[in-house]
Amino acid sequence: MYIFNLLFYFYNILKANTQHIVPETSVNQRLSDYLPSVFSALATKSAVKKAIKTNCILVDNEIANTALWVKAGQKIELIEGNIQKPKAYQLKLEVCYEDENLAIINKPAGIVVSGNRFKTIENTLLFNLKPSTCNDALAWPRPVHRLDNDTTGLLLIAKTKKAQINLHQQFEKKTIKKYYQAIVIGKFDKELQVNTKIENKNAKTIFRPIKTVYSISNEYITLLEAELKTGRTHQIRIHLSLIGHPVMGDKIYGQKGSHIKGKGMFLCAVKLEFRHPENNKIIRVSINPPNKFTTFMDREKRRFENFKF
Repeated sequence: MYIFNLLFYFYNILKANTQHIVPETSVNQRLSDYLPSVFSALATKSAVKKAIKTNCILVDNEIANTALWVKAGQKIELIEGNIQKPKAYQLKLEVCYEDENLAIINKPAGIVVSGNRFKTIENTLLFNLKPSTCNDALAWPRPVHRLDNDTTGLLLIAKTKKAQINLHQQFEKKTIKKYYQAIVIGKFDKELQVNTKIENKNAKTIFRPIKTVYSISNEYITLLEAELKTGRTHQIRIHLSLIGHPVMGDKIYGQKGSHIKGKGMFLCAVKLEFRHPENNKIIRVSINPPNKFTTFMDREKRRFENFKF
């Protein structure tokens, strides 16, 4: 708590700087590999390289270089005054929640959250969200977590420095609850907890069946809820594939023949629950998955019944 208050106080004084104190668990990494995990403005290798080259990164008040290795207790600063604000990508998004501190948007499929390109969710935020009038407002709103390119649903956005730091802390402490819905191949008739490690890191997902229907192509398909207890890359998709129930339309971990032309992947982030960084009140936001979920389940059921009779 002391470090958080110190960071927030110092930011209000300097306003142009973003600061981070390296924790004990983050040692043995090159600075260039470490920076994307703490500064959302540096989500790509090219952004990191440019920031270091233009002297935008300070480590313990000294200009950093690419050869540096991070150590516990170091103070890393990003001088945002030299970071150019992105050009707004004018794609209309559904804004599910917004206030002065944060927002939640409904991410469409087929667009990355951030990266070294123009057409990203981050670049749409300037077009879709109202500027914050808080003293610690970010230069532009920043996503505080990610969704896969083909995954739809709720994405949490920080509009102030305090919100950005606080929400990252909640993610690190695993106190933010994230729920997804997916259509998978096969019959799934009871709650199941999967703890299989991903890239040698602990990973935990709880799956709960919602509805199962017959399918001519796959015998059964199931609509289920997935509750993420950890946040590994492709976690839900990997865990479902490992237990023999891959997500419909998953081109990486899916089953051959499960791709439906023009429908994409059937995975959606449908619910977020967290504490508001300003007043500590619990915020719950939920949406329904895209209409294609219902229409596909109904179509498969109808095709099977027509075939049967």
